[in-house]
Amino acid sequence: MLVAAIVLMSCDKKRVFDEYKSVGAAWNKDSVVTFELPQLDAKKVYNLYVNVRDNDAYPYNNMFLIVSLEHPNKKIKVDTLEYQMTNPDGTLLGDGFSDIKENKLFYKDKQQFTQKGIYKIHIKQAVRQTGKIEGVAALAGITDVGFRIESTE
Repeated sequence: MLVAAIVLMSCDKKRVFDEYKSVGAAWNKDSVVTFELPQLDAKKVYNLYVNVRDNDAYPYNNMFLIVSLEHPNKKIKVDTLEYQMTNPDGTLLGDGFSDIKENKLFYKDKQQFTQKGIYKIHIKQAVRQTGKIEGVAALAGITDVGFRIESTE
């Protein structure tokens, strides 16, 4: 058991932060998932990822997210991102042996955190059906949303 834990930890040496939050059975369009980041070395460079766990109830082939990086001085950088979530045949992309898949979605590379204080990440879904202006009220099939920071060293 101890050997397995050591092997798993050694395979993930670049991980600086990796946390998930549950969104229940469906991700509501008004629900913002927020992560408070740990103090990071201002001299180091990091790669950032949004993690999503989904299952076969996810009805779309892509996903739109609005991700906001809030700096300690309250300045906010907002990005609208699109990710492919299925293969052309409709099977889910991602890792996992069961019907739950885990997707590590690229957000930013070579990011530095030079200000002292607390950085926050805010993530919300912005999926819309083709031809409709209103967003999907409850995005089925998404169970957890996470955020990951990796060292580039």
